[in-house]
Amino acid sequence: MKRSAPQQAPEVQVETRGQLPPDAAGYARDKVQAVLGQTREPVLFARVRVTRMANPAVEQPVIAQANVDVNGRPARAHVAGQTVTQAVDLLQDRLAERLARLAEHWEARRGRTPVPGPHEWRHGSEPTHRPDYYPRPVEERQVIRHKSFSLAREAPDEAAFELEWMDYGFHLFTDADSGEDSVLYRSGPTGYRLAQVHPRPQLVGSVAVPLTVSELPAPRMTVAEAKQRLEVAGFPFVFFADDSTGRGNVLYHRYDGHYGLIVPAE
Repeated sequence: MKRSAPQQAPEVQVETRGQLPPDAAGYARDKVQAVLGQTREPVLFARVRVTRMANPAVEQPVIAQANVDVNGRPARAHVAGQTVTQAVDLLQDRLAERLARLAEHWEARRGRTPVPGPHEWRHGSEPTHRPDYYPRPVEERQVIRHKSFSLAREAPDEAAFELEWMDYGFHLFTDADSGEDSVLYRSGPTGYRLAQVHPRPQLVGSVAVPLTVSELPAPRMTVAEAKQRLEVAGFPFVFFADDSTGRGNVLYHRYDGHYGLIVPAE
């Protein structure tokens, strides 16, 4: 079958914030344009934001973010670096990785199933260039962002597709086969790990991505207890069953050093 040629990339909108060199916008535009020029799906929109944080306590003060629309579907990438050049170069690599993984997902959803392997996810296995959160003292941290919404009811491979499109660190959803609140996250460089409030590995249907399923139930606890576990264990997020509702919640570190909380709408 004849493959389509790469699409002409659109003009990349660039926003800059903070103290940045005058050529920062042009450098970011050229780097992202080069990646988008290699895509075979039409890119309808592209925006890049480069921000230098003023706080000297941040080791990687430059954050680079890209939001693109690939044939009607949003995708994003975000990284941090010590300098503008480093951050933008990492963003270029991250965006190229995102688009490549999405292409693989499309192939898998068309029937090409990767060979699963013994993938085990470890906290800290994310690429080291992802933005670190500000080292705010524990006693100052608060739940700043509380998001409540109806969870998507989907299969794990569909959840993996959403995770890759949006460059999430995790994806909270309701498993279509078991009806369990579940969280999906990356396991090593190519696989995924699934955790559920009440694990039912036998009900997880066939998937098109390498997947392992945790057999441990989500701990039932309050938000205060989830905060304590997040700090003691050093995890980027904690998946737990809310003590009052029993629904799956996620408490995670925000980049400003505070917490974010995702709660399913009743």
